[in-house]
Amino acid sequence: MHEARLISISALQHYLFCQRQCALIHLEQVWQENFLTAHGRQLHERVDHGGPETRKGVRFERGVTVNAPQLGLTGKLDLLEYQASINQFMPVEYKRGKPKANNVDKVQLCAQALCIEEMLGVDVNQGALWYWQTRKRLTVDIDEALRLQTKTLISDIQSMFYSAKTPPPIFGKHCKACSLNEICQPELIIKDSSSRYITRLFNMDDE
Repeated sequence: MHEARLISISALQHYLFCQRQCALIHLEQVWQENFLTAHGRQLHERVDHGGPETRKGVRFERGVTVNAPQLGLTGKLDLLEYQASINQFMPVEYKRGKPKANNVDKVQLCAQALCIEEMLGVDVNQGALWYWQTRKRLTVDIDEALRLQTKTLISDIQSMFYSAKTPPPIFGKHCKACSLNEICQPELIIKDSSSRYITRLFNMDDE
């Protein structure tokens, strides 16, 4: 049984977007910004740098660092809301785009909730996603199905990190939005037939 390493909460979203991107960023420590990532970073910086405050019985803490060794996660929350009257914690994640059809944003939020539960010994049943493009806040139930998906994803990423192998590219529409496109060059790698040529060359029957 290998020793699990703490992975960044952001790795979950990277992995669901593209396993190769996740490995490039978190294994090979490769990073490059484009307009989308720069805008997202600026949004998070504005949120994280705000001071704590209390409004209508709710405490707002920004840029909260979390570490959950048993879960195998570490990261930073954009916003953590605490309602003292009912001892309720709620993580809030800010996104630059709009709600997605899949659970990619919800999984990241669920991971934040699981970290809070491990650190504070409380139950976190809801979180929220705030989208810059729509200016709307979406409440998310941290239910058993989402928890299972999140924990399975954490395990998959841990296995990839333990193998220390970067997956090959899978070229698709998502590649155009990836800030690492020029570094990854998925089209060139897929079109490159040199490895197949060498394989055929050394597997030729003796004449």
